Amino acid sequence: MATKIKQKVLWSCTDCGHRQTKWTGSCSVCQKWNTFEQEVEDKGKRFESVSSESAKPLRVKEITMTEFRRISTKLSEFDRLLGGGIVNGSLTLIGGDPGIGKSTLMLQLAQNLAEQGLTVLYICGEESVEQTSLRASRLGAADENLYLLSETLFSNIKAQVEKLKPDAMIVDSIQILYKSELPSAPGSVSQVRELAMEFMHIAKGMGIATYLIGHVTKSGEIAGPRVLEHIVDTVLDFEGDKQHGYRLLRSVKNRFGPTEDIVLFQMGGKGLSQVSNPSVIFLEERQREVPGSVIIPTVEGSRALLIEVQALVAASAFSTSTRKSTGLDQNRMALLLAVLEKKMGYQMYNRDVFVSIAGGLKIVEPAIDLGVLLAIGSSFCNRPIDPETVVLGEVGLGGEVRGVPRIETRIREAIHMGFKRCLLPKRNLKGLDPDFRQKISLTGVDSVEEAIRELLH
Repeated sequence: MATKIKQKVLWSCTDCGHRQTKWTGSCSVCQKWNTFEQEVEDKGKRFESVSSESAKPLRVKEITMTEFRRISTKLSEFDRLLGGGIVNGSLTLIGGDPGIGKSTLMLQLAQNLAEQGLTVLYICGEESVEQTSLRASRLGAADENLYLLSETLFSNIKAQVEKLKPDAMIVDSIQILYKSELPSAPGSVSQVRELAMEFMHIAKGMGIATYLIGHVTKSGEIAGPRVLEHIVDTVLDFEGDKQHGYRLLRSVKNRFGPTEDIVLFQMGGKGLSQVSNPSVIFLEERQREVPGSVIIPTVEGSRALLIEVQALVAASAFSTSTRKSTGLDQNRMALLLAVLEKKMGYQMYNRDVFVSIAGGLKIVEPAIDLGVLLAIGSSFCNRPIDPETVVLGEVGLGGEVRGVPRIETRIREAIHMGFKRCLLPKRNLKGLDPDFRQKISLTGVDSVEEAIRELLH
């Protein structure tokens, strides 16, 4: 009588991937609560590499630095985001809210690659091939080099990949696939982690540029263990407001190019189209001579953008005033309000304050501090700021205005968009190219009081 092998049960944290033998309420590594899911340890053969040759250690000086072969996507902005195109054998994870346009973007990408003679395999696990082909025909994706495969079992997918040997592969989505060797359900921690490792070995072993589409949680993070983002080469975050039709693709991690860079797309009837000059889009609905509106040059990755910050200060109808912000950290806004009250004597305790970044962008860099502070002050005083002026600078707790990086890139974008004046930290004036002064008026300030006097008094 054959003896039954007892399977080892482990508990894995969905946030950081930590594994332990017992369930606990909080993870001892990341300190998050209620994140443990049960999984069964797989004793079978795992991660069989396509190549049978074993790696050998090499001296650093013996390694020849060959350039990565990059493939153009025919989307110039998308190529820039990736660092010059798709790298052979790279593994990319793209996440975003449901219906934001991930599948649409990937089908357009697949068509552009197929038109160049590359074999592309699109694994549509969530839909049938008929459903996917309907969307593909609407987008004009009907090249003979584009293959669709509706399958969720990994062993069958791997067999088809080894048979077809595609140049690029798109998996839609990683949470719907499963390995039959694992008893856990599709989308669980163990399934997602094991599948990501398998696709990584396929991408590196066969030189297939692979894209994994991932679901996101309520908080906006990509579902699955955090180790999923460590395994892949590139992480792209697809965000935006469905009501406006604009989509923002942000590079969160990139081993082959810049990080925190962005690309702006506009959703239309025939798919996503690139927006080459986002500053024009963000400022096209701007109203001039309105209190509470300030234009700020911000930097996202390698690109400078002009954004509009709007503030509204109104009398509060309740004993506790309201503080709301959209697109920037609410704690940062509270700090700026405290500085404004302390240094300028503006009484904000009985006022509701609302601050928003127009266009749906989320800005985290401190270089927007002075602009946000002046927008709040403008609304409080009911005095508009000169519409031909841009403002930038970091504000400290003492009310001082600190310097910001990449000042020339920001000023150059302001000049390009036709602005006549720039209020900036006095420290940034040192070493600035004198040619800028011939194209735009530069006013340096050291403190919040100086900035308020320049633009509001």
